Amino acid sequence: MDTPFSTLIRTASHEQHTEAENSSFMSDMLGGRLGVAAYRRYTEQLWFVYRALESASAALAADPVAGPFIRPELARTAQLERDLAHLGGPAWRTGLQPLPATAAYAARIEECARTWPAGYVAHHYTRYLGDLSGGQIIRGTAEKTWGFARKGDGVRFYVFDGIGNPAAFKREYRELLDALPVDDLEKQRVVEECRRAFALNTAVFQALGREFPLSA
Repeated sequence: MDTPFSTLIRTASHEQHTEAENSSFMSDMLGGRLGVAAYRRYTEQLWFVYRALESASAALAADPVAGPFIRPELARTAQLERDLAHLGGPAWRTGLQPLPATAAYAARIEECARTWPAGYVAHHYTRYLGDLSGGQIIRGTAEKTWGFARKGDGVRFYVFDGIGNPAAFKREYRELLDALPVDDLEKQRVVEECRRAFALNTAVFQALGREFPLSA
């Protein structure tokens, strides 16, 4: 495979990535047209997704395929819980349920974590590299729109204190993808799982869009 795998996976999933970014819910939220309740609901859904991703970290840490991607400085669950406590108070977990689309997304991550480490890498890639890139736009919008302190409670999910140089980190991450110890057929399967991850994410956005339609 002449094209670096990190390039292949990025270009192959570009259409799905764009579709997710341009969902009506995300467009409305980034445009400052939704209230803080919509942001809280979105953050709640992220908690279910990242709990699925990170609950598998210990079991996969020694795996030759997924293990190199398990980096403690990426972990987001604790930050999400701090944000949710800020947004919903100490009882934020009470009655909290994932949207059906979120439950399906988390279930697929858990399935890959149990049975297919390379598929888990596809989900790991789509989430964490997105957080380090486009996630920073969401943070800025949230601070501006709902008055959160810069990099403070409410937006800590988007703050990677353990990563001093995000550009260098992303470059190292792409080098790990390029060195993924699987054959070309398996790499194609990983690309397809990456597309699936974006589709699952888009389904969550669509469900949130139905829950928070603009009144205008």
